[in-house]
Amino acid sequence: MTRLLSAMLLSLIVAGPAFAQDTATPPPTIVQTVRAAIVANDFAKAEKLALDDMKAKGTTPIALEAFSWLGRGAVAAKNYDAAMTYAARTYEMVEAQLKTRKLDDEARLPIALGAAIEVTALATAGQGGRSDAVLYLRKEIDTYKGTSIIERLNKNVNLLSLEGTPALSLDSPKWIGAPPPSMASLKGKPVIVYLWAHWCPDCKVQGPVLEAMLEKYKSTGLTLVAPTKFYGYVAKRAPAGPDEELTYLTSIRDSVYPWMKTMSAPISEQIFAQYGVSTTPTLVLIDRAGNVSKYNPGQLTAEQLEPLIRKIIAPVGSAR
Repeated sequence: MTRLLSAMLLSLIVAGPAFAQDTATPPPTIVQTVRAAIVANDFAKAEKLALDDMKAKGTTPIALEAFSWLGRGAVAAKNYDAAMTYAARTYEMVEAQLKTRKLDDEARLPIALGAAIEVTALATAGQGGRSDAVLYLRKEIDTYKGTSIIERLNKNVNLLSLEGTPALSLDSPKWIGAPPPSMASLKGKPVIVYLWAHWCPDCKVQGPVLEAMLEKYKSTGLTLVAPTKFYGYVAKRAPAGPDEELTYLTSIRDSVYPWMKTMSAPISEQIFAQYGVSTTPTLVLIDRAGNVSKYNPGQLTAEQLEPLIRKIIAPVGSAR
């Protein structure tokens, strides 16, 4: 539990540099300056920056996103009481905005609200309330179903509860490569579910690691299924309908992941929603009994991945 929470908390803060130190770039936004203060462990400065900005400009969506970082910083520092306070205040301010607009009318309100819910769940789990955190997340999933934050909320439910439970379905009416296998047909095999996106640079880095592991452990029956989904655009984010994007998606698969040509790549928003893919790549390792052994949003190096594979290739019932 401690290692799980540490990984979840770390992911809140190390999402990239706060802002580039380059005179050619535009001035940093309030989000970037607040994040920079948090990274420097100056929470008093971060809070003052966020509150001063709201006093001067109002509770704009970017101001709310910046304020949400206070909760993220506090929970990453395991200051759970402060995290809960910041998260509750962020949630309250977003709710006030939602009286006159929809959550997904622009991009920043969903980030702020998703962070507030995530922080509340992590702080609850960090204080020993793991089951309460899962129940809270599921209530918020019901409240905000049909919005862009569902994958983020499902990711957090899965991080807290998916490992050790039966793997989720990979059924899909659309795919490239082989038809999607049923979970029943995969029983007895060790499986890697590799959830990827055609635009994702980290996925392209992950690919060769997976290819090498599949080759090394092919005698064990190690199987890979690679779900993806449509994003509504192709190269350079040019808008595209499903037929055009399917052609583009297939070309990316063939050029970047040629070793996946004979494997199944289901195309499904439902699979992404259930597996909570707000981070790409996401890797799910399933043991021979059909249970999730590891749920990992983000990349894994060969050194990180290989021990996880050795665990799932073990015979059912053997000591791990």
